Amino acid sequence: MDERATGYRKTIGVLLAGGLARRMGGGDKPLREIAGRSILARVIDRMAAQCDGLILNANGDPQRFAFTGLTVVPDDIPGFAGPLAGILAALDHVAAHHPDIACVASVAADTPFLPRDYVSRLHAAREAAGVPLACAESEGRSHPVNGLWDVALRDDLRHALVEEDMRKIDRWTARHGVAHAAWPVAPVDPFFNANSPEDLDEAEALIARYGEI
Repeated sequence: MDERATGYRKTIGVLLAGGLARRMGGGDKPLREIAGRSILARVIDRMAAQCDGLILNANGDPQRFAFTGLTVVPDDIPGFAGPLAGILAALDHVAAHHPDIACVASVAADTPFLPRDYVSRLHAAREAAGVPLACAESEGRSHPVNGLWDVALRDDLRHALVEEDMRKIDRWTARHGVAHAAWPVAPVDPFFNANSPEDLDEAEALIARYGEI
């Protein structure tokens, strides 16, 4: 397929599941269930149709995610360095195992209503702006963890994490240029994430009202 002619860009998706889940009382937020299905299963379904492959970023015993069939890629930055460390792990993995793919799309693995046009719209925003990075946005609020990343920037990201102790995503992306792709929030914000038991209840109510959005 001619990528330039079709507008299609090969992309690997990474599901970021390395958070500490403090507001959920610990454990793996993506494994919590909403309407009888885990949040992670919902995210996988939505991302699999948009990407040329998926990987999962998580730390600890990877066997707890064995049921997904996905490759689990842990952080290799010491300590809990936040989502940028997970993104770096994904970029390094893609560079090593998928050298023909230049882009990684990241999503928070606790985002059950992820847009079905997520990856294509990030690519469109990035290319229209002529910048190497893109970030999702809804109702005027950016979602830095949900974005599109250029594998070629992985060395600079490692330097930022290791040598500069950088943890804030926006600070690093601003250095290179980042486009924003905006989505409507009706009937549901597609970047709703389940951080607490109350959020799980809200998600259940939204599905009961609107169905599988």
